[in-house]
Amino acid sequence: MKKIEAIIRKSKFSVVKEALHNVGVNFFSYWDVTGIGNEKEGHVYRGISYSTSDIQRRYLSIVVNDDFVDPTVNAILGSAGTGEVGDGKIFVSEILESYRIRTGEKGGNTLK
Repeated sequence: MKKIEAIIRKSKFSVVKEALHNVGVNFFSYWDVTGIGNEKEGHVYRGISYSTSDIQRRYLSIVVNDDFVDPTVNAILGSAGTGEVGDGKIFVSEILESYRIRTGEKGGNTLK
């Protein structure tokens, strides 16, 4: 099993969510996060431009079986990108075990 973590633009969330559903990812968690990166967002308030290094993003956490990593990553890559700095990052890490709390079942079947 693998854990896929993605940090994407908030404006792309609905498109990414639909792309994930289209490849069969029907459950994932997400949070609104703030980070610091290479992109500098500017804000205009009452005609005055303010620059800030705090960047608003959405963080996705998805656990999938090993054979489902590529379709999941490709769905995110294909739907989250704009070609501009600040599109985000994807991280893939190993999950040693998972358990279904309701039944005590463990292993890859708990993801279904």
